[in-house]
Amino acid sequence: MVYLDHASAVPVDPRVLAFARHYLEEEFGNPSSLYDRGLSARRAVEAAREQVAALVNAGSPRSIVFTGSATESNNLGIRGTALRNRKKGKKILVSAVEHISVMNPAKDLQKQGFELDFIPVDRYGTVDLANLEAELTPETVLVSVNYANDEIGTVEPVREVSRLVHEHGAYLHVNATAAAGRVPIDVQGDGIDLLTLSGNDLGGPRGAAALYVGPGVKVQSVMPGGGQERGLRSGTENVFAIAGMGEAARLAAEEMEEEMAREQAIRDRLVRAVLEIEEAALTGHPTDRLPHHASFRFSRIEGESILLNLDTFFGIQVATGSACSSRTLEPSHVLLAIGLTHEQAHGSVVMTLGRSNTVADVRVVVDAMQETVGRLRGISPL
Repeated sequence: MVYLDHASAVPVDPRVLAFARHYLEEEFGNPSSLYDRGLSARRAVEAAREQVAALVNAGSPRSIVFTGSATESNNLGIRGTALRNRKKGKKILVSAVEHISVMNPAKDLQKQGFELDFIPVDRYGTVDLANLEAELTPETVLVSVNYANDEIGTVEPVREVSRLVHEHGAYLHVNATAAAGRVPIDVQGDGIDLLTLSGNDLGGPRGAAALYVGPGVKVQSVMPGGGQERGLRSGTENVFAIAGMGEAARLAAEEMEEEMAREQAIRDRLVRAVLEIEEAALTGHPTDRLPHHASFRFSRIEGESILLNLDTFFGIQVATGSACSSRTLEPSHVLLAIGLTHEQAHGSVVMTLGRSNTVADVRVVVDAMQETVGRLRGISPL
């Protein structure tokens, strides 16, 4: 089997599991309890907070708020910030290629009276800075732009976006789910006010994520309860998953440079070979993209058919877009935003590498792709 869908799910690193299972089986206490087992759990949570903060140069571990998922972090960052600062303004700007877990909280705010506008992107998925600047007004309270897109791999010019957003006095939220651990992120240097991170995308267990909240940023809870996590995210902490996220963040920080170079070399070889297939094209930016990310479109056949054929006949697992939108028959809003037609968008295939992939996978995948594309085009009515 060749697994090439690390943008939707990452296997838990065995070193992370070996580290974190202690907090599942033995030190299972509630971090809010005052006896020894609870205090041990609290120490594990705080140690993880330091490691996640270090990964993105957060300055203070206190700026990291643990949540249960990246979707929850996006909701807290977007809804919590907009609602807390509604007296300042009620305009929100979101890039046209955001993940649905960013789009939907923003649309929910629109139903509550906020003004919502989408910032267009160019054919590579890069945010149109001139349009962004034109849309920023004194009423703008929040802008959300992903660090890198999970469907097409394009890395956004976050520092330039931050400069424009802050010149107009708004807050910048960045969804870094696809990028964290893959490329260096410096929230202080990049000028990011709120940053979403996913534990599983770092190689940790599912069930833990985080929101970085910068100094002076006012956010309100969107899920009231017992007041854990500085009152911003109530609910007993998932110590096993949080400890695992912390260890995964530590490993990512230590090994990122070497892993980036290794995966990019495999990715580049894969892209060159796949583009030799007739009527195949790269989607996303050719150079400003995540090092483990390769995405394509194929004319006259559907990406879903390619996915199912690769899995059934070759044991190769890829994606056609974001896993969170894969059960809808609608074409990806990301691919439409970069100017593809509905027919072109339906021919999308996304391959994302991980630690288990090697250069030997390239030949296996390309041979399977050539046979699959040829077979499907042979029966295509188009």
